[in-house]
Amino acid sequence: MPYFRVVGSGLSVVNEREQLSSLIGDIYDAALDPALQIGVLEKIAGFAGGHSCGLLSKHSVSKSGNAYSYVGTDPDSLQVYAESYPQLDPFDVEQVVSTADLVPYDEFRLGRFYREWAEPRGWVDVASAVVDKSATRATVLGIARHEASGLVDDEMRRRMALVIPHVRRALHVGNTLHLKRAEAECFSGILDGLSVGMILVDGNGCIVHANAAGSAILGAGEFLRAVGGRLVAGDAETNEILREVIAAADAVVGIKRIALPLTAQDGQRYIAHVLPLSSVARGGADLAYTAVAALFVRKVALEAASPTDVIGRIYKLTPTELRVLLAIVDIGGVPEVAAALGVAATTIKTHLGHLFEKTGVARQADLVKLVAGFSTPLVS
Repeated sequence: MPYFRVVGSGLSVVNEREQLSSLIGDIYDAALDPALQIGVLEKIAGFAGGHSCGLLSKHSVSKSGNAYSYVGTDPDSLQVYAESYPQLDPFDVEQVVSTADLVPYDEFRLGRFYREWAEPRGWVDVASAVVDKSATRATVLGIARHEASGLVDDEMRRRMALVIPHVRRALHVGNTLHLKRAEAECFSGILDGLSVGMILVDGNGCIVHANAAGSAILGAGEFLRAVGGRLVAGDAETNEILREVIAAADAVVGIKRIALPLTAQDGQRYIAHVLPLSSVARGGADLAYTAVAALFVRKVALEAASPTDVIGRIYKLTPTELRVLLAIVDIGGVPEVAAALGVAATTIKTHLGHLFEKTGVARQADLVKLVAGFSTPLVS
């Protein structure tokens, strides 16, 4: 994120090599911890022999500057500075220029920036360099020179040239980290918006990430739980299958997803779709980088928000056939559905045959999957 910091500083008299080495380390530390940026800019100003230092993000078309944060000045002065010197943009990246390289010095002294902001603070010159540039924006490092030190000289240019490459690299590091954090936060936010439980596991079955619904399932511990960080199914046979599926996902490319039936302690039935993740999919976000498989876990039931009328229209089901279909999803087999609806099992079998014919499936389990496909996966 572009920003502008301005801090005061005096020139320290220390061994240049030691000071530069320490400053470079501080510059990269500030890329990881933005709270260190003000102190680093103060050290840059001191090393170069300047009075204050700042980073200004300028828009290449409008020439306006963005002051995201600042110390020791006000945003109006930054705006005027950016608009006063559009000539800075054509200069090569990392080339150090003084005020006189941009405009005649007498013209600079007559300008609004000098009269209203520079002169009252004792600034007589500014050394600037573009440290990053894109098609739409340039980031400029500027160091103001105080009247006590005189105008920008060759020694100041030389010292700035030693620091600028590291400032540029640190900006790239900081922007990359900011982007990765934003990707990870967006990734987590999307997953937490799913009503379906989602659990990512690595090749050893260790849980890499679980969304909010998945964490709730693991917390309940009825049919899936975390043991020592590993995903474990409550049923021994199902757990063995789960281990084999995860191992295959890690070793074999191109295998298809597998559905595992799960049963809670109260008899409620769930289904877990295990989706192997390809190496391409895994590289999309740091959060999921080590995951080899994703489990999508949901209750085998038709949620109230499901568009049952749409199902009926698409497959041209009669009201009775639709009622039988939903009962199969919610209750289970033919005997249970017959008892719940108060009709003979043969009647349910007749309707079931009609459902198979109209939907094109041949098993009750496929009817459950068909209905589940119409349910929204998002939290309402």
